[in-house]
Amino acid sequence: MNAIATLDTARLDHLEWLESEAIYILREVAAECANPALLFSGGKDSCVLLRLAEKAFRPGVFPFPLLHIDTGHNFPEVIAFRDARTAELGERLIVRSVEDSMARGTVALRGPYESRNAAQSVTLLEAIAEFGFDACIGGARRDEEKARAKERVFSFRDEFGQWDPKAQRPELWNLYNARVHRGENVRVFPISNWTELDVWQYIAREQLALPPLYYAHEREVIRRNGLLVPVTPITPPAAGETIETLRVRFRTVGDISCTCPVASDATTTDEIVAETVVTDITERGATRMDDQTSEASMERRKREGYF
Repeated sequence: MNAIATLDTARLDHLEWLESEAIYILREVAAECANPALLFSGGKDSCVLLRLAEKAFRPGVFPFPLLHIDTGHNFPEVIAFRDARTAELGERLIVRSVEDSMARGTVALRGPYESRNAAQSVTLLEAIAEFGFDACIGGARRDEEKARAKERVFSFRDEFGQWDPKAQRPELWNLYNARVHRGENVRVFPISNWTELDVWQYIAREQLALPPLYYAHEREVIRRNGLLVPVTPITPPAAGETIETLRVRFRTVGDISCTCPVASDATTTDEIVAETVVTDITERGATRMDDQTSEASMERRKREGYF
């Protein structure tokens, strides 16, 4: 009988139920997979995964390394937080860079300011092949985007690292199938059933530290296609665009070239929870430039090996 079935779920609040489910999934990965890795970028969802892994496996070490696919265009505050958090936990961190793939010629971009977000797929597949990972644990959630809503918790990838939404395995009664042949792998999403609000409520409850970008701060931005684009060397203003200094925060952090903040005065997790309750736009819809066109659709990228 699985761990969830033995709980008295009537006595659990919704965060406790989600936490129990996620811990069960993490332990299933450790039990069923020979060589898993946990994707850790320093973002809020992967910070939640780390706390869940602590609850699943401490006082022992994690039964998998941490893996980050670095675009080379990440916010420096997030990279600094990633390294500090990993050192605090005493866990092994593997970093593989899109820039290394570019040097090998496996990734080719049209220009220095082009988004490297989609290019992470290549570097991730190269890391999976290099280390022989049969499972990669990620923080994707179904509420983020409609293609991610099609994912199973254990999402199968073929020998080419590709995802076929029509060829996924059934998941009945919390039974997960992690069986793969050599070269195949699964992506595992323990917080798939969580929402952005759940994540922030859990961060507040657990008092989790996060990169400072998630909280309101003053930043130079420009307005472009309905988004607030941060002014950086990677995202400079175009001719005719006006630089403004606004109070903003990031709902999600990723490649600088495609990640935008939102206007906000929320400086605490409780204030962010209050903002999240009333928002009617998903975090990716409000903050990701490369999700604004069908050409860069999430489903196409996922079919090619994206997270």
